[in-house]
Amino acid sequence: MNGHKRPAPTSSIRTALILGASLLAGSVSASEVSFERLVASEAAGEWLTYSGTYRSERFLPLDEVNRDTVDDLKVIWAYQMQPNHIPGAGLQETTPLVADGIMYLTESPSSVTALDARTGKRLWHFSPVLPPGVLHIGFPKVNRGAAILGDTLYVGTLDARLVALDAGTGAVRWETEVGDNAIGFSLTLAPLALDGKVIVGVSGAEAGVRAFVDAYDAETGELVWRRYTVPAPGEPGSETWGGESWRTGGGSTWLTGSYDPELDLLYWMTGNPAPDWNGDLRPGDNLFTCAILALDPKTGEIRWHFQYTPHDVHDWDANQIPVLIDAPFDGEDRKLVAVANRNAFYYLLDRETGEFLLGTPYSKQTWAAGLDENGRPIVLPNSEPTEEGNLVWPSLQGATNWFSPSYNPVKQRFFIPNRRMGAIYYKAEAEYEPGQPFMGGGEQALSGDEATGAVLALDALTGEQLWEFPLQTPPWSGLMATSGDLVFGSSNEGNFFALDEDSGQPLWNFNTGAHIRTNPMGFAVDGKERIAIVGGSTLFVFGID
Repeated sequence: MNGHKRPAPTSSIRTALILGASLLAGSVSASEVSFERLVASEAAGEWLTYSGTYRSERFLPLDEVNRDTVDDLKVIWAYQMQPNHIPGAGLQETTPLVADGIMYLTESPSSVTALDARTGKRLWHFSPVLPPGVLHIGFPKVNRGAAILGDTLYVGTLDARLVALDAGTGAVRWETEVGDNAIGFSLTLAPLALDGKVIVGVSGAEAGVRAFVDAYDAETGELVWRRYTVPAPGEPGSETWGGESWRTGGGSTWLTGSYDPELDLLYWMTGNPAPDWNGDLRPGDNLFTCAILALDPKTGEIRWHFQYTPHDVHDWDANQIPVLIDAPFDGEDRKLVAVANRNAFYYLLDRETGEFLLGTPYSKQTWAAGLDENGRPIVLPNSEPTEEGNLVWPSLQGATNWFSPSYNPVKQRFFIPNRRMGAIYYKAEAEYEPGQPFMGGGEQALSGDEATGAVLALDALTGEQLWEFPLQTPPWSGLMATSGDLVFGSSNEGNFFALDEDSGQPLWNFNTGAHIRTNPMGFAVDGKERIAIVGGSTLFVFGID
């Protein structure tokens, strides 16, 4: 499949395509976010990318809300997301963007809304028409956010299109078909905008797709390059796939990556091989699945890679957020990339070379005796799925998942939303059929008292645990540290809270009344700090009056 540009639709066709971008107050003053501004987006008050900055620290450098003032935090405004027209698309996993006083919020499955960041007033709304029976094999009908570059917003759709919108009106500028939804491709991630390019990855490994990372021209929507995560015969890594298994190898790329403008390297994570639980059908290490890829953003060339879980048979995608850290390591200043992996190990790599530097378990796991000197797991015997079922920790949902960690670059602390759950893994036969599940087994996760969670604080450079804040159930939401010495997080039951960063002690909480399945974010408007979270289908924005 080659991505291709569709011309900007005429006004009559556009209405059919998007149900109209409803302009409640006419055109609004559009944000103008240059690449240079994205690079410098550590500036207080900006939230211009999915993870806050290209470094993906999800750290808010504001301190109006701190240990002494957090008790005064209250809801400033709230926004109720629009009723969707797709059954089952009620989960909201979005992180908003804020630029020039305007918030850009995606709503599942694929809509975008512009809000006045001061009041929550809706400025415009875009809702694409999705085909009946849109496929979403192995994942919910969600959208995690948008990207902005210049005066254009970029959003992916559940049926695998990339759409460019006018940031001032919501009008469609162009749209591009990224993959064929009929065989399982979908876009659920927030794109990443670079200098003149928009980067996207795909969902669909559970349908046996051969996944990729794409770069599109930001102005035209033309495909610039495509990097497959499963190599074809003769390409580097192809020897790690037996027979014809590469054709349906998976390796989804469904979570937003990170970028180092100084090294000009793009860091993108990859998911599980397919079929998920029957490794007999794909002998070998199955590169480049369950890995991090350092890509040349100009060409898509793989500069280096590191595979966290070779020949994965537990569905432990490496689709977690890679956090870029500059710090001394073993007495030498290093450019690092840190990942709390779904497989229950915390890793540090040199982000210039991919050299393995550190790996240590941060959660209960029963599948590996540890990591060797190169970071390869030392797999324990009898830890694979069986026809009868085999109990292994962690569950397929992992010791963490897609939701974001947070890193405080001042105190060099790494915060992890930790899921503590095992599962009984089953192995079964699998036969590929386009557009159908291709999994080769299943799992039964432990529940009740056997499943808990925590917020963990680690020393980012050693992996040593500093403290933990226990949760009654495994979380499905991320974290955000701030300059106010706080860590914001959520429980699965809908409790939004602030912890003391030094001790992990709870200082404040607010019950949203609904499950929380997203990440906190923050911004400043009119010089006032704001903290935002989505509970259920309501966006809550907090501040100190």
